Amino acid sequence: MQIGKKLGTKIRFIRKQQNRTLEEVSSYCGFTKSLLSKIENGVTTPPIATLMKIAEALGVSVSNLLDDNEESGTICTLESTYKDSQRWIKTEKGYSFYAFAAGRQDKIMQPYYFIAKKGEVKKHVLSHKGEEFLFVLEGQMKYKVGNTEYTLGPGDSIYFTSLEEHTLTPLSEEVRYLAIFSS
Repeated sequence: MQIGKKLGTKIRFIRKQQNRTLEEVSSYCGFTKSLLSKIENGVTTPPIATLMKIAEALGVSVSNLLDDNEESGTICTLESTYKDSQRWIKTEKGYSFYAFAAGRQDKIMQPYYFIAKKGEVKKHVLSHKGEEFLFVLEGQMKYKVGNTEYTLGPGDSIYFTSLEEHTLTPLSEEVRYLAIFSS
């Protein structure tokens, strides 16, 4: 099953299991019922900030939405796992991500590997609960947090409160970076 479709099915299952309506959950998240319906039907794959809002509305973690496996303890991810492009989620905002240790339940942070391509990332502002740490692996990007814009390249990092509005603009053809979100 396609990842976006699987994600939407999981969101719908949890919502219905809780006897909640599309309107109730979308209203809590601050977006339209139509958008949540598109997500649930696999028509669109939301960005991380939207997934975080849906997870919060449903009282689950983003990991619960991304993976069916409930694991605890140490999670080892071999390079071959995230090199498999079918395990990546491509969002409607023009970037792709891989969620490390998605099956690990009750974690206090969620690490992601992002790939953003110049000309594909749509202008959008992100804001959600928690804190973020980004570390650039390859390429160059502008990352704006609040009113300050940073130019980041390989080896550069940034740590900030996620409630501050933030945006990304790739400067090189492709930017690869690690991001760790905590809530």
